[in-house]
Amino acid sequence: MEVTERNELTVVGIAVRTSNADEIDPARAKLPVLWQRAGAPGAFAHIPGRVDENLYAVLTDYESDHHGAYTQIVGVGVRTVPRLPEGMVAVRVPAGPALRVEARGQMPQAIVDAWQQVWKHTESGGTPARAFMTDLEVHHPGGADLYVAVY
Repeated sequence: MEVTERNELTVVGIAVRTSNADEIDPARAKLPVLWQRAGAPGAFAHIPGRVDENLYAVLTDYESDHHGAYTQIVGVGVRTVPRLPEGMVAVRVPAGPALRVEARGQMPQAIVDAWQQVWKHTESGGTPARAFMTDLEVHHPGGADLYVAVY
């Protein structure tokens, strides 16, 4: 884990509201269905102005901390917000300091392991402290990088 400066980014994608407690229970988990939709061939092909071929997950609108509800948007980075396709939202990821954590290996386990590192950092009172504002996962051919907002 290292502290870095995260660049501003706008993401257009599909959103769900969930919590870590819900995601542990297969009957209530919403993220697997969200990722299945996002990973479907051509899911974001009709969105103009993409900045790259990466897939982004934005975690935002935190109710409290990692125990509360949050919104996750999975989509693509764009230069400007197009007319939004039905069922999609746009979210701005602000620039700012972030804790960068690499997730490498078999997905989705590698991303789960990376988030467990973040939760351990949070639970132990690690510094810098999490801001619980807007976090970002950047999914690319080599794996994923988490950019967790910090103070």
